[in-house]
Amino acid sequence: MAEATEQSRITTREKLIEAGKEYNLLSDAFMSVALRDIPACQYVLRILTGIKNLKVREVRPQYRVSKIESHDAVLDVLAEDETGRLFDLEIQRADTLDHARRTRFYSSMIDSNYLEKGKTYSDLPEVYVIYVSETDLWKAGYTTYELEKKFRKSNVSYDDGQHVLYINAAVNDGSETAKLMDYFKTADPDDMEHGELSQRVHFLKCDEGGLSEMCEVTERIYKMGREDGRDEGRAEGREEEKQATARNLFKLGIPVETIAKAVEVNINLVKEWLSGNGNTSTAG
Repeated sequence: MAEATEQSRITTREKLIEAGKEYNLLSDAFMSVALRDIPACQYVLRILTGIKNLKVREVRPQYRVSKIESHDAVLDVLAEDETGRLFDLEIQRADTLDHARRTRFYSSMIDSNYLEKGKTYSDLPEVYVIYVSETDLWKAGYTTYELEKKFRKSNVSYDDGQHVLYINAAVNDGSETAKLMDYFKTADPDDMEHGELSQRVHFLKCDEGGLSEMCEVTERIYKMGREDGRDEGRAEGREEEKQATARNLFKLGIPVETIAKAVEVNINLVKEWLSGNGNTSTAG
């Protein structure tokens, strides 16, 4: 019995790796793996910020900022350049959050983590929070929304070292950023127009050496599925696991057809699960 269970997990893992080849860069899990590579991260940040001479020194994907007395923050990608500026790159697929306050919270967590005791406020680093979404959150028809702070009734700017950029993949204004967002939506490993980023995506999806890194993403998703299934306490453990895995894959942008193959159920059942009307019957 133990051998059969182990074989089932191996098979599932192999299927999830295949599903991983369909990830795009609007998946925070895949983007975090892709941009842990410094040249790829630097390529993306130069375009999104417009700082053409930006040189990334360090990158930390899925960087947790913890406070005992408050809510934790897990930053999708935190990078530092050679001048000490910090860049938090966030992917957000849901439209239901309070995006402005979420951005404010993440920025405040970075500030509190990077002002050492004995230092003055002038030692706070410049912080860029770059918030990438699938949809146009502010619905004004721009690819990039850059926050500009000024005093009301004047043209006097207010510079506190915080820079906030909202960027979406829905509006194509013909800019270099919009072109990059189009690539984010596909992450086509055969599209080599985006320099170091294209090279990194091609490596992860096509080269044998990238499979171990892709495994990390799929193993994390599979683990999330198992844990979510246990927490929800449904009657059938294996079915719970499949449902939770399907939902996590869908959040990462995986097509429903591919999800059905990965968890080995009928596509209509997967659609029921994702619509919130799922049952616990197994489909063939």
